[in-house]
Amino acid sequence: MKIISVVGARPQFIKLAALSKELRKKHREIILHTGQHYDKELSEVFFSDLSIPRPDYNLDIGSAEHGKQTGRMLEAIEKILLSEKPKLVIVYGDTNSTLAGALAAAKQNVPVAHVEAGLRSYKKSMPEEINRVLTDHISSFLFCPTPTSVKNLKKERITKGVHLVGDVMYDSLRDHIEVAENKSKIIKKLSLQKKDYYLVTIHRAENTDIKENLQKVIQIIANLDKKVVFPIHPRTRKKLAGFSLWNRLLSLSNLILIDPVSYLDMLVLEKNARCILTDSGGVQKEAYFLETPCLTLREETEWVETITSGWNCITGLKLEKIKQNISKNFHPLRSNRELLRNAGASQAICRILIKTVKA
Repeated sequence: MKIISVVGARPQFIKLAALSKELRKKHREIILHTGQHYDKELSEVFFSDLSIPRPDYNLDIGSAEHGKQTGRMLEAIEKILLSEKPKLVIVYGDTNSTLAGALAAAKQNVPVAHVEAGLRSYKKSMPEEINRVLTDHISSFLFCPTPTSVKNLKKERITKGVHLVGDVMYDSLRDHIEVAENKSKIIKKLSLQKKDYYLVTIHRAENTDIKENLQKVIQIIANLDKKVVFPIHPRTRKKLAGFSLWNRLLSLSNLILIDPVSYLDMLVLEKNARCILTDSGGVQKEAYFLETPCLTLREETEWVETITSGWNCITGLKLEKIKQNISKNFHPLRSNRELLRNAGASQAICRILIKTVKA
């Protein structure tokens, strides 16, 4: 069966790594990279780290406003679908690449499989929320990572084609954590002591596109009592410079500012941090898998199981709330951890596709 996997951003490469390995045992997979993430640190290095086959197509779309970027992707993907005539298109997560891939396929009457379906923040101002809702409503196969995601779809009267399979990101982490610990030199390179630093990641529009919120991020880092490792996303760097906040960030004495790192280095940084402060859904999950306490710098999260299990806490950008929670002892409820930490999602997806999609 000919399948096209559409990817474009860091979290999608991680999901693709696990599923692609399984797909290629039975099917012909074509990888279509939109080029949404085009920096070497956010794209190329992930293909080498995760041993993902080189993309068959790279659209080199790059960054742009949402409408322009999605429209360019849609036009380019449609041409490839008309040429390749796949039996199935697989999309991942909640980026513009996800929505463009799903729309292009649906308009050509090609079934869409959405990996990581059913997640909801219930915050319509988030571009990611729009992408995931629309993608779910035009998908034929909805592969859900958690029981909550299944319930979310049921609320929207989506029940056909819904499958609870677990999280493919855990498959990737499980496959690479030992390699990461043996290969990565990032702890030594940055002169860090294990469990004696904080890891911060910021990239979402709600935090980067508002000057006041970026000022709060700087204040938060300044008030942390340990070294702070901050792999800075290109979007965040650009906004800090645009708001004339770059020099203020650089003036912080406890800050270790670095470029985005490889997947293997990131796993090691996450595992050995005292606590992670992030607005990334993927980093929240990786922290949970690695049993590292996490503070979510948003007002909500799609990954509610990380909260109910005690490994994650929503603080937003409220400094006092962060101070209160970063110093407390986390008391995880281990009986709930298997809700997310469920190996074998990739194999489950492939079994379902073999049974239901005609070659």
